Amino acid sequence: MTTQTIHPLVASARAFAEETLRPRAGEFDQQECVPRDVLHELAERGLLGAILPREFGGGGLDPLSYGLLTAEIGKGCSSTRALLTVHASLVGETLARMGSSDQKRRWLPDMAAGRRLACFALSEPDIGSEATAVKTSYRAQGGEFVINGQKKWITYGAIADLFLVFAASEGEISAFIVDRTMEGLSTKPMSGLLASRGAHLAEVKFDNVVVPKENLIGRLGTGFTFVGNTALFYGRYSVAWAGVAIAEAAVEEMVEYARNRQQFGKKLRQHQMVQSLIAGAVAKLHAGRALCEKVGQLRNQGDDAAVMEANIAKYVTSKLAMEVTLTAVQVFGGNGCWNAYPVERLFREAKILEIIEGSSQIQEMLISEHAIRHYRRRQHRPSFANV
Repeated sequence: MTTQTIHPLVASARAFAEETLRPRAGEFDQQECVPRDVLHELAERGLLGAILPREFGGGGLDPLSYGLLTAEIGKGCSSTRALLTVHASLVGETLARMGSSDQKRRWLPDMAAGRRLACFALSEPDIGSEATAVKTSYRAQGGEFVINGQKKWITYGAIADLFLVFAASEGEISAFIVDRTMEGLSTKPMSGLLASRGAHLAEVKFDNVVVPKENLIGRLGTGFTFVGNTALFYGRYSVAWAGVAIAEAAVEEMVEYARNRQQFGKKLRQHQMVQSLIAGAVAKLHAGRALCEKVGQLRNQGDDAAVMEANIAKYVTSKLAMEVTLTAVQVFGGNGCWNAYPVERLFREAKILEIIEGSSQIQEMLISEHAIRHYRRRQHRPSFANV
């Protein structure tokens, strides 16, 4: 556990999560909607723009503290945390790093204040892990661009004001900010989801949407190589902390249940088998948190190693979140399969983390490539020149 001083924004996130989010998370899940008043309070507390630069109205929070903040919100409600991931990390941090001075001035202040919500529009009906094969297209038209196509599974796409859109032209991908008010953009809310039910997921259609050239992020053709990969790094860091958040919430729920539930004449916590389940879950939680803190510290230091470490942390914490929530369901028994108890929802939310921001299988490919380059044995080999 980090020994650094807890930032006031992290403390505010903890209070907001405990007082507002956690008591209502089940309601948001069942109603498939995080209400606007909750998102407004998130912004009013300065949490929505916490990671954004102070010069644009943000909190200027360091990455490690922001990870801790993300975990607090995620512990309270995963669907609410999802807004931090897409709005602040995938779009906000990417604009702060890759956007022009004019683009930063135009969009970041409104994003930091919550006046405009942003989402990340990469996935498509037939394109998920193969992100470089996007079918949404753009063409140059005078000094503007015209976008056509469709995106799917877009978190907060149903209510977002700004869309960071990835589109292709002759095999080259570029990134654009598209405003909801632009003619030809339409959204359709998605329902019946396994999890992230309150996160306003949507399909997004672009029908000859005209985008001014000043909405191009970076240079033409660098949309995925630079903009997309930068965004995914920030997103994976956020999702890694989301795994910690879900695991910690599940541990707290199973411990509370084990302290109060009685079986065979004694409390569950007194049964050795239950103690073993809890011990394993806590060990995994601590390991995952330590990994995320390491990435946060690397980011604080500006160390490029943070990129691969974020991939590893995201891979590990999404898997341990599944393992810990499965354990929690087991401790709860039949009640763990009922939505009157939160572990049923936490189990579903954990599964999503193994899919979003690069599936576990994609992370395995990236980590394996890294291992092959960096974990070769460095040893002296005998010379056979004189043999």
